[in-house]
Amino acid sequence: MGKPIVVTGAAGFIGTNLVRGLNAAGREDIIVVDELGQDEKWRNLVDQSFADYLDLDDFRSRILMDDMPEVEAVIHLGACSTTTETDADYLADNNYAYSRDLCEWCLRHNARFVYASSAATYGDGNLGYVDDHAQAPMLRPLNMYGYSKHMFDLWALRKGLLDRIAGVKYFNVYGPYEDHKGDMRSVIHKAYHQILESGRVGLFKSYRDQYPDGGQERDFVWVGDAVAQTLWLTANPGINGLFNCGTGQARSWVDLARAVFDAMGLEPAIDFIDMPEQLQAKYQYHTEADLTKLRSSGYTCPFTDLEDGVRAYVQDDLMVRFPPESR
Repeated sequence: MGKPIVVTGAAGFIGTNLVRGLNAAGREDIIVVDELGQDEKWRNLVDQSFADYLDLDDFRSRILMDDMPEVEAVIHLGACSTTTETDADYLADNNYAYSRDLCEWCLRHNARFVYASSAATYGDGNLGYVDDHAQAPMLRPLNMYGYSKHMFDLWALRKGLLDRIAGVKYFNVYGPYEDHKGDMRSVIHKAYHQILESGRVGLFKSYRDQYPDGGQERDFVWVGDAVAQTLWLTANPGINGLFNCGTGQARSWVDLARAVFDAMGLEPAIDFIDMPEQLQAKYQYHTEADLTKLRSSGYTCPFTDLEDGVRAYVQDDLMVRFPPESR
């Protein structure tokens, strides 16, 4: 019997989709790790098949005491992903120290370690979005979430570990199983419910002359593509380092909103609203993954176009679970 795979953050958004991806590949020997708390995140576990569940605190204790069975791989997605979180000590512990301890355990036990970094590490993007290790120390994240992810990237770089582990810099991932994320849900999820309520969508005004209102750009990634890339890295332990996970094509928030309206069979109705003052200095106006390194490593899978991904999410998931006629 083979060794199991550990997935941390397994009841979260990407984690749930990733465990489902493992299930689709015939893997159920999975140890899922998460902190369920008192919200509805537990519901995501219902759609997963796995061998065991461990609470986050229990798992961390077992790692520190070296009291875990041998595993094939750890896919470390567990983190606080709230970009407005202000408790820096919590983020440093949960997103950096936890990752460091888990990485060291994996290396001691010859287990594959693949972890979630973030496009938030790139800051305002003035240095571009190239996943080059030499450039990493020059990046300046705009919020503590991005910095907590950056801390681990830099630690792994300083320790010379990026030739033994793989980090995935996820850009703006969207898709099913994000209901529990509250204000951190994708704008697609938010826009769909706004349209059900009022028939309209609100997007932030721009505070830079080169971008029109709603013209701020992101690299939007269908969650199925994020899962495919992550599982490919897990299955190829000889391919290591930091890798962007995006389509390589920036699209505007207006493009995204129009795609949601189109998927619902409606004409666009968009309002532009004031951006909260506390976000204005920390807002990324443009992100676009450079995929040169990923493609040169041998990854050939295509990424889903925004309109196709939004249509699949809206019509196959959101409209099924929250049908317009029920409102």
